[in-house]
Formats: sequence, C-alpha cells, structure tokens
Amino acid sequence: MKYQRLGKSGLVVSRLVLGCMSYGSSAWRPWVLEEDEARPFFRKAVELGINCFDTANMYSLGRSEEITGRMLREFTRRDEVVVATKVYFPMGEGPNRKGLSRKHIFDECHASLKRLQVDYIDLYQVHRWDDEMPLDETLEALHDLVKAGKVRYIGASSMYAWQFATALHRADARGWTRFVSMQNHYNLVYREEEREMMPLCRAEGVGVLPWSPLARGFLTGSRRRERMEPTLRAKTDDYSRQLLQEDKDFDVLDAVLEVAGKRGIAPAQIALAWLLHQPGVTAPIIGATKPEHLEVAVRSLDVRLDENEIAALEEPYKPHPVLGMPPPARA
Repeated sequence: MKYQRLGKSGLVVSRLVLGCMSYGSSAWRPWVLEEDEARPFFRKAVELGINCFDTANMYSLGRSEEITGRMLREFTRRDEVVVATKVYFPMGEGPNRKGLSRKHIFDECHASLKRLQVDYIDLYQVHRWDDEMPLDETLEALHDLVKAGKVRYIGASSMYAWQFATALHRADARGWTRFVSMQNHYNLVYREEEREMMPLCRAEGVGVLPWSPLARGFLTGSRRRERMEPTLRAKTDDYSRQLLQEDKDFDVLDAVLEVAGKRGIAPAQIALAWLLHQPGVTAPIIGATKPEHLEVAVRSLDVRLDENEIAALEEPYKPHPVLGMPPPARA
C-alpha cells in the first residue's frame, strides 16, 4: 500500500479508500451487504494496508456507520485509521432533519459519533451544497465541531467549483476551519471535473477523493454494447442509470479493454491507474462486494501507464452534462 497526505493537511491516507456504502441493510438497497457478509471485506482491506474508510449517515439510514464502526473496532486500533462520514441528506421526516443548518449538522454529528462508537470523526464531509442555508451558518457550525474536538478535519463533496471556491474564501476571511478535501464524481467516462474543480483543488491544496472511480462497475467491462449482463446493482440502482451508459461511454470502455488486453491485466486496474495518474488525486474511493475487488484495486497502484496509453484512454471521451449533483438554485 502507498500513502499520501490529504492535500496540504497533515492527514495521511492510503491511496485507496474503502467506500462503505455497500455495507449496511439490503432493505435500503438490494445490492447492499449485511454485516456478516461485509466482515471479510473490512478484514481484507486492513490486511492490504487501507487505512481510510468512507461512509455517510444516509447510507442504509445509519446502518452503514454502525457496521463500519464495529468492523474497525474488531480489526484495527482507533489511532491507526481515518474514519470519514458525511452529512446533508434527510435522515427522517421534518424540516430540521436534512441539509446543512447548524441544528442538523450538530444533531447528525452526534448521531454519527454514537453509531460509529468513536469519540471523534477524522474527516467530516458535507455531502452536497445546501442552497437553502446561509453559508456562514454551515461553515461556523463545522468550525465549532472541530474546535470542540468532535471532528479533526472537514471535507466537501460534489458541488460546483464556484460554490467550493466561495466556501474556501469565506472560511479564510472569517478565520474558520477550511475544507481539506473534495469528494467528487470523477472517472474515465465522466471528466467534466477537469474543467474547473480539479484545477481549483490543485491551486488551493485540497485533496481529491473521487467517488465512483469505476463508474459504478461500468469500467470493469461487466457491461458491453453487444452483451449486456448487468449486475444486481446495475439492475436495481436507478442512480447508476442517470450517470452513465450513453453510447459514447462504451467508446471509452473499448479503449480501456484494449489497453488492459495488451497489458494482460484487469480493466479495473487500468481505469484506477489512470485516475491515480491524474494530478491532484489523492485516493479514489473504491467499492467492494466481491472478494477479488480489493486485490484488483490494490494491484492498480503498481500500474504505470505511458503517454501513449494515457492518450488512447482519453481520446474517445466526449463532453457530458453535469452529473452527480443537484442543479443550482435559480434566483
């Protein structure tokens, strides 16, 4: 395993992060693994040297945090791991049980601490931008959690670059804790982040933790133009269908398959290696629901792509509409 500082912060994370959305309750999503099924994946991740585990309060409505907390206590020591979770999405009925108000952030931070059974969260992330809340209220609430010792670092996820730039500037102006990371939608079939968000993160020293680095399994080659054999997740995850499988995405997949074939390695290794080559990327967040997923991902760390291979992988890409975040509010 290789390790890297998260942006300009002092936090050191493995170059692969285990995404824990896949572990929780199958009643929430049919493809989610229950606790006993999830245990081998946490054990294997720790054995492979992964030290960062990313979940969210809304994954299985808290169940993912509970399982993540128990598994990390079982297989690690608290000071050896980086626990990351998120806040924003609704956690129940009522106007105060969603978003980025001071009340919801404080309530959900305390709830996450209880579910994870930890005294502090290493990386607390806003899951999306909240147009309905005053930005100062959100930023000060996060700052106060840091000063109270409940949170060590704060991060953000999937927003427009102008929104993130505004938040960074506002935190600096008020002397509040600034975001150290951006968890964004970025992979070989969705590269719109290269226009503004990636340059912004590099300029500001913000670490990047891409979600869906394999485009929800699409870049593993499990689905082909001429032979569609979707996984359970692909068949039941409506969000996946919103994010990919336009015809132009298959052109990129063909390039991945060609490079992988010449190398004699798995397509997933090529797709992850490409992402790890991108300036500013700290660690992709990988999902694992089959035993081989973690080992294949770790092997990607040793893949060195040459300029011709990178060019071949990037050439088929065509622009996409913005995907993976809500539309901005209209005045």
